[in-house]
Amino acid sequence: MTSLLDTAVDETTAVDAPFDVLDAVLTGSVHTPDDPGYGPLVSPWNLAVPVQPAAVVDARTAQDVATAVRFAGAFGLRVGVQATGHGAVPGITGDLLISTKGLDELTVHPEGWARVGAGVKWLRVIEAAAPLGLAPLNGSSSDVGVVGYTTGGGVGPMTRTHGLAADRVRAFDVVTGDGVLRRVTPTEHPDLFWALRGGKGTTGIVTAVEFDLLRMSTFYGGAIYFDGADTARVVEAWRHWSATLPEEGTTSFVIFQLPPLEFVPPPLAGRMTLGVRFLWTGDPAEGARLLDQLRAVAPVVLDDAALKPYTAVDSVHADPVDPMPVIDPAILLRDFPAEAAELLLAVAGPGSGSPQVLVEVRQLGGAYAREAEHPNAFDHRAARYSVLVVGMAPDPAAPGHAEAVFSALADWDTGTVWPNFGPVHDARSARRAYGEATRRRLAEIVAAYDPDGVLTLGRWTRETD
Repeated sequence: MTSLLDTAVDETTAVDAPFDVLDAVLTGSVHTPDDPGYGPLVSPWNLAVPVQPAAVVDARTAQDVATAVRFAGAFGLRVGVQATGHGAVPGITGDLLISTKGLDELTVHPEGWARVGAGVKWLRVIEAAAPLGLAPLNGSSSDVGVVGYTTGGGVGPMTRTHGLAADRVRAFDVVTGDGVLRRVTPTEHPDLFWALRGGKGTTGIVTAVEFDLLRMSTFYGGAIYFDGADTARVVEAWRHWSATLPEEGTTSFVIFQLPPLEFVPPPLAGRMTLGVRFLWTGDPAEGARLLDQLRAVAPVVLDDAALKPYTAVDSVHADPVDPMPVIDPAILLRDFPAEAAELLLAVAGPGSGSPQVLVEVRQLGGAYAREAEHPNAFDHRAARYSVLVVGMAPDPAAPGHAEAVFSALADWDTGTVWPNFGPVHDARSARRAYGEATRRRLAEIVAAYDPDGVLTLGRWTRETD
């Protein structure tokens, strides 16, 4: 049989494999494009990304995942994995997509840690932890899957205070490309423990993760919004203000152009506005005092910052939940001086003609910049800011304009991007996600645990040696 691993097969290529045989031995099920269950399992959050594997496995146990991977290896198929679909990009689905949505176990221990299946989103963890006075180190949206977010590093709204989600991992259950289910800890398969924290899905398909929680029930924060006409003044003030911000605070600003839709607050709809996001983990009165310094810069058109239960953490970024077609590239910056801010606003601020729905700049540093107790494959701790651009995919001007935004910031661009904001799907994206030493080490681990190159993401480590 000719191996499909040696050819540039995309998601639309016909595959001759007995998927009915696989279906018969699974606790879950297998669906091909003619089945009603196929669409809901393969459709990603970003509707602009085509996802059309030859078949999808609706895995219900870790053994289902292992069986599907062994099946793929036997028939020369490439395997991709998807839970919520937030990291979908063309080319990573493979011939056989394994959906981990059905791996929904969740246990929160009062001692301060949790065990979570690969299909669980952050919202369930937040809600389960809150009655115990605990909180996870989740992302900016609780609608994102825990496993995909964490294996990509996990940079969230408390990153300057508590670092990366990956830094708090205790253990993984993972199926490697050889079809073996392994438990991975700092002492059991430490090479995989290193790789799975920042290396995304290059070295295996995680079926469950265990991680430490925070003793935290409330925070001070949310977002304050200004009229677009005041953008330059507020951004300049934010630059100076954030430069002296204690590590108890994490902040970003975002230039919005939100459409006049029902779910958009009227003060923000149909015009350019500037939002300053803020999450403060220290004394609430001190957090309010600090944010008052920005409130005094220009009139605030909408003020959402207050002392809140941790269950309201989504209010900080207010990310959309419903699937939509978007173009959302990102870069990392080594600095964001006044010149960079001026160039950014010239191409994306008031009067620029920007087609983007949002342009975001996040401040990093603090605990984010410090190495974890156990080294990992996350290569971007030296970055000081991230820049994210989101436009609607139907707008033909959005991709080119995003490149113009990044070109304006080229002098401060690190040339890299978080794996979660730039999923690996080819040699170039692999070089941006991982430094050379990390790619080489990932390639060695892939060769040891996936010798036949079954997993789609692992093959890019080999091709960038």
